[in-house]
Amino acid sequence: MMFKLGALLMHPASKYVLLAVALLFPALASNEYQVYVMATAFVWAIAVYGFNVITGFCGQLNLAHGGFFAIGAYTVGLLTSDAGWNFWPAFIAALFMTAILGFLVGAVSLRLKEHYFAIFTLCVGFIIYLLLDKWEELTHGAVGVRNIAAPDGFGLVNFRETMPVYYLVLFFLVFIIWFTGRIQKSLVGRTFIAIRNGDELAESLGINLMKTKILAFVISTTYAGLAGALYAGMIRFVGPEDGNILLTFNMIMYMLVGGIGTLFGPLIGTVGIVWLTQSLQFLEEYRMIIFGPLLVLLVIFFPLGVCGSFLTWMHRKAQALGLGPKKAKSESKVTTSDQEAKNNA
Repeated sequence: MMFKLGALLMHPASKYVLLAVALLFPALASNEYQVYVMATAFVWAIAVYGFNVITGFCGQLNLAHGGFFAIGAYTVGLLTSDAGWNFWPAFIAALFMTAILGFLVGAVSLRLKEHYFAIFTLCVGFIIYLLLDKWEELTHGAVGVRNIAAPDGFGLVNFRETMPVYYLVLFFLVFIIWFTGRIQKSLVGRTFIAIRNGDELAESLGINLMKTKILAFVISTTYAGLAGALYAGMIRFVGPEDGNILLTFNMIMYMLVGGIGTLFGPLIGTVGIVWLTQSLQFLEEYRMIIFGPLLVLLVIFFPLGVCGSFLTWMHRKAQALGLGPKKAKSESKVTTSDQEAKNNA
């Protein structure tokens, strides 16, 4: 029964069911706040998809990912609040800014390997946080950037309201999932996975390690910048804490819970943890007493994440069902041959 249910969930049409549920969620929600929480979860999911590209696909642990999220948010905030730009030109500028900085940081940091790379990017993330907090002439320091412009609407659509913003964020999330799926199935995605499996193996296949790693790094930082830009337009305020290194570790948690290297893991992990956190808000500072053990149990019983463990279970189940008929067929052949021998005797 569970296998049939799993097969149903893994059916190609299931993604359309998920999309239909997402489209209908505002009508099913009890209040506007729930719609706002879901929109925020979608924004974080976009950033986690970027983290999944560089870490889940390519195997490079970038601990500065939250910093690039903040760069995207601050680019939109400063250009709209201080320079008077409209949202969408500032949004495009945020994508270019995070892509360019991602290229520069990647060109330097990706010369290092494994934990050296992780430590270097951790330092980069902390430097970004310090710049946001201390460079008052540019970033306004601890005060942050206020009065950020909302996305420009059209016709009767006003992105200052929660419902239109929800569908705007959902549109970008669907695009990111589709684009990530295309990457995963493409030759580029296979080169990412080859590098994750081992640099020596990838080099033996003729893959340019540096070029491929930088490409993955730039894609991931652009995802983070896109999420940060949407976050700034939705919240309309950004501060130094939006670049805190703790946000990167939150993204790691979302990705690990959902399933590292899977297509829908970042979405399931992010939405699940965000709503679990919201449901425990009534416990205030004591909520971690319940939240912490739940995460520990999840890691123990689902070490590959929800999606990763489920896919592994499905694969093993399919193998078991595939071997069963063959075994039965071979046993029937042996029985038939024995019977024929007895008849001949």
